[in-house]
Amino acid sequence: MRPQVTVLDAGGQYCHLIARKVRDLGVYAEVAPSETPAAELAGRKGVIISGGPSSVYDPGSPTIDPQLLHAGIPVLGICYGQQLMAHILGGRVEKGDRGEYGFAQLDLLRTDGLFRGITGRQQVWMSHRDAVQDPPPGFDVLGSTSTCTVAAMASAERGLYAVQFHPEVAHTPCGTQILTNFVFGACGCVKDWDPAGQVQAIENQIRAVAKDRNIFFFVSGGVDSTVAYTLCLRALGPERVHGTYVDTGLMRQGETEFVRENFASLGARAFAVEDAAQQFLSALKSAVQPEAKRHIIGEEFVRVQQRILESEHFLDGRWILGQGTIYPDTIESGGSAKADLIKTHHNRVAGIQKLIDDGRIIEPLASFYKDEVRAIGRQLGIAPELLDRHPFPGPGLAIRCLCATLEAPVEKLQEGWLLPVQSVGVQGDSRTYRAVLAIDGFPDSHEESSSLINKMDRINRVVAEVWTSAKLRDMRAVPGFLTAERLGRLRHADAIVRRLTHASGFDHAVWQFPVVLMPLGTPERPDSVVLRPIDSVDGMTASVVRMPKDLLDEIVRELSAIPGIAGVFYDLTNKPPATIEWE
Repeated sequence: MRPQVTVLDAGGQYCHLIARKVRDLGVYAEVAPSETPAAELAGRKGVIISGGPSSVYDPGSPTIDPQLLHAGIPVLGICYGQQLMAHILGGRVEKGDRGEYGFAQLDLLRTDGLFRGITGRQQVWMSHRDAVQDPPPGFDVLGSTSTCTVAAMASAERGLYAVQFHPEVAHTPCGTQILTNFVFGACGCVKDWDPAGQVQAIENQIRAVAKDRNIFFFVSGGVDSTVAYTLCLRALGPERVHGTYVDTGLMRQGETEFVRENFASLGARAFAVEDAAQQFLSALKSAVQPEAKRHIIGEEFVRVQQRILESEHFLDGRWILGQGTIYPDTIESGGSAKADLIKTHHNRVAGIQKLIDDGRIIEPLASFYKDEVRAIGRQLGIAPELLDRHPFPGPGLAIRCLCATLEAPVEKLQEGWLLPVQSVGVQGDSRTYRAVLAIDGFPDSHEESSSLINKMDRINRVVAEVWTSAKLRDMRAVPGFLTAERLGRLRHADAIVRRLTHASGFDHAVWQFPVVLMPLGTPERPDSVVLRPIDSVDGMTASVVRMPKDLLDEIVRELSAIPGIAGVFYDLTNKPPATIEWE
């Protein structure tokens, strides 16, 4: 299909989310490098410039062909895209001393054009450091916030529009209307796209890539690998698709049995379970840093895969490897040309990349997001108990079990307690690895946690203290590694949370519910549990969900009885500035 809208990738973590939002409007969109010549974009009805982690003043920062802004094609700049548009056209962009990450209130000066149908003060989502101070000549300021004078600007007669905030994320409720106004109003697009109608095209792609080769799948039992596996079964037939589930020892309670039973129901004829727990735990015994864990797990997966492939004679050229990779896996791993590395996913480490380079991998869902994958799965008729599962990370419990090598105390601050543990965040489209702030109880609004993070450069996550066996001031970070004992403790806590949230129906109110173990406690109780229920559409952004008090009390009662657990905390941080997983 010929795209009506092209999103120019300036390295933003939400670049493909923009394209997906346009597709959700029923308009086919593609992503292209930001430097794509204007001549190659001729015939597009609209162009959107994404956000990105750079400053327009950085050497080698992403740019666009300046002729695009004079070509008569409507252009929308988002975040860095607004700064770049202003910079090229003679406006003034100023470096910020402190970033703005999270909710902001937008006051509109105009309610036509880009903001048609939108009235009153609007909640928007910011994730930036630099900002436009003076718009280019001929541009009108359309809106501002308390910290951003030029939060939106336009030269409507030239078809040029820009916003500093992110209309593509769920945290900007009016964002869909803004994109609608641009796509259909400014660009004059017509509907031509149905995401759920891609099954036949994907199956044709599978046949074209596989040719006369068979496909060998290492399945996780999650939504992505299940849908990808089912598509390959349909495209090639069960005789040509082999599946193996690798039990890494990092899985949830009862997971292996669940996968074995349910994959049989898909019609898989060649399916096996490989017990590799000892191999993974041995390799991870001294790993502490999140990226080190992910790389070790990825490389161990490659070793297991190689051993199985060799032992089963799958290396004779008649087989290729199938994976359930979806787009957020690649964009957060720096897979987009300009994107900053947020976290390395296990299916994008060097060993897997070599197979990709050798043309021996098929990833039928690599251009889709989680909600689109579920739509495809529903069209395939996959059972809800498989399709509606909460996402679970490929590295398993390893990245939910935080580790430490040194003992360290908590630090009392005016705002709360600075915990001597760190987690991964995404701020201004860049990866951060910073400390966690614990506060006493729950704030009145989510904006409070965002404001604390914006104010404090040392943190990227805020948690509420729910219960502790000792005074928080007396708790310390203690050395802890990925041992069978600590993983068992986390597995027990995760099973409690899953059982109680399912019984109450709360699991249907959230998109994902990571349970995290951090090495914070006392000599007798060395670990604490963090609860992280969130809502999302595709994992690119996420909002905290507050659970009912009676359910939380019941969960805390059971968690506090687990030997070795010293505290229970509740993660209050949206994504961004925190990632969904802690590592």
